[in-house]
Amino acid sequence: MKDRVILITGSSSGIGRETAYRFAAEGYRLALTYYKGKTRGESAERKCRRLGAADTLLIHLNVMDNASIASAVNKMKRKYGKIDFLINNAGVGFFAPFKKQSITNIENQIRTNLEGLIKMTRAFLPYVKKGIINIASAAGQEAYEEMITYCATKFGVRGFTQGLAIEYPRLKICSVNPDETATRLSGYVGRPPSEVADVIFGVVSEKIRFNPGGDVDVWEVIK
Repeated sequence: MKDRVILITGSSSGIGRETAYRFAAEGYRLALTYYKGKTRGESAERKCRRLGAADTLLIHLNVMDNASIASAVNKMKRKYGKIDFLINNAGVGFFAPFKKQSITNIENQIRTNLEGLIKMTRAFLPYVKKGIINIASAAGQEAYEEMITYCATKFGVRGFTQGLAIEYPRLKICSVNPDETATRLSGYVGRPPSEVADVIFGVVSEKIRFNPGGDVDVWEVIK
C-alpha cells in the first residue's frame, strides 16, 4: 500500500483521526488536514508515522475558504501528484432549537458540511484516481429536532454523492453514514470512532460493497 495516497479532511480529532490511524497501520501514504487544532494535527501525524504510515503530509485547511482549498491542492500536488481516495470528513454541528441558532451557527454548518465538501471535491477531483468517500450521517436520512440545520447539510451531502457518482462512474463514490459516535460533536457519547474508521477502511479495501453513490450505514455493517 506504500504507493496509495489517502487524503482525509478533519483528521486532527474524532472520526478523521481514527481513520488516519487505521490507514497508517496498513502502510498508506496520508495527506492529513486540520483547521484550528494544529497541536492535535501534529500529534495525529506523529502517531500515524509510529503506526507505520509510508509517508505523511499535514496541511492546514479551512474548507470555508477558497484560497485555503487551493493551497491544499497545491501542497498535495507538490508532494504526491495524486490521491487515490478523497475522504471528506470535516464537519461541524450546533444542536439547539432552530430559533436559537444564530446566523453564524447556520452559516458555519452549511459552509463546512456541504459547501466546503462540494468545493473540496471539485478542487481535488482531477487528482482522484480511485474514489471519494463523503461522511454523511444517520441525520442525513432522518430528521431530528434541534439538529435541523445539521440534518439539512447531511441530506445534501447524500444528494451530492448520488449525483457525483452518476457523472463519474469510473470512481468508487459513496456516503458513509455514522450513527451517534463518541466525538466532540456528541459530547463523546456513542460508538467508538474507531468503528466508523473500520467501515471507511472496508470501503476503500473493497471488503464492503455498495451501489454507486449509495449509502454505507455504519450501524448495519457493525451490529
